[in-house]
Amino acid sequence: MMNYEEQLHTLIKNALAEDIGDGDHSTLSSIDAQAKGKAVLKIKEAGVLAGVTVAEKIFYYMQPDVIFTAFKKDGDTMKYGEIAFEVEARVHTILQCERLVLNTMQRMSGIATLTRLYTDKLQGYTTQLLDTRKTTPNFRLLEKEAVRIGGGVNHRFGLYDMIMLKDNHIDYCGGIKKAIDKAYDYVQKHNKQLKIEVETRTIDDVKEVMNTGKVDRIMLDNFTPEKISEALKIINRKYETEASGGINLSNIETYAATGVDYISSGAVIHQARSLDLSLKAVLI
Repeated sequence: MMNYEEQLHTLIKNALAEDIGDGDHSTLSSIDAQAKGKAVLKIKEAGVLAGVTVAEKIFYYMQPDVIFTAFKKDGDTMKYGEIAFEVEARVHTILQCERLVLNTMQRMSGIATLTRLYTDKLQGYTTQLLDTRKTTPNFRLLEKEAVRIGGGVNHRFGLYDMIMLKDNHIDYCGGIKKAIDKAYDYVQKHNKQLKIEVETRTIDDVKEVMNTGKVDRIMLDNFTPEKISEALKIINRKYETEASGGINLSNIETYAATGVDYISSGAVIHQARSLDLSLKAVLI
């Protein structure tokens, strides 16, 4: 597997190729190839800033000798009228990178802002907020990075880095015990360093998992806070616990108060709204 930097390099390469194609003809037709310029990233909406580091890498990918000056960093709170960074480069570089930089930072900042709203609700509790795989195809890397910037914790990145036995796996396999036994045997046979998580839908499911063992985490799916408290007594901290389903800003504290280890939320990504940013030319 590629590491984060390698994945980011590939993402930037592919995204620029998608946008530029056989040439940025608007710029090629109107701007001298050697013309140099300066631009600033203007913040037009309050929230949590995310994507500054990525923006810098986008500009450096296109032109290694750009001068990039950051005035704010990822995770900073931001307000209307502030300047996040300034970049000096060839005008061609600025114009060709503009849309990718804005698309990335607006999306990431929206996710980081919503994530911060959730994690602020968890202050004082031991529960941590997890993201999910409910992400935009080919942009998961940066959506999950935005969750991290906002104060959340990344769950598995894909189907390859954890075994998660959800309802369909269990139903297709023929039951919880059978699914767990087969997953455990698979890990041992192939010498995989993979955690096993299993989804439970009822208290009886929880009891069956406890009788079976061989897992690292139990997901309590669509449990009420009262049912989670009941399940936690049965689990008795033998395994990590995760609450999922029907949890939002209005009730997340009630779930955290149960003492569950994790709360997972797809909403922090798929319900996030992109924030308003703009890249504006500075005439030298």
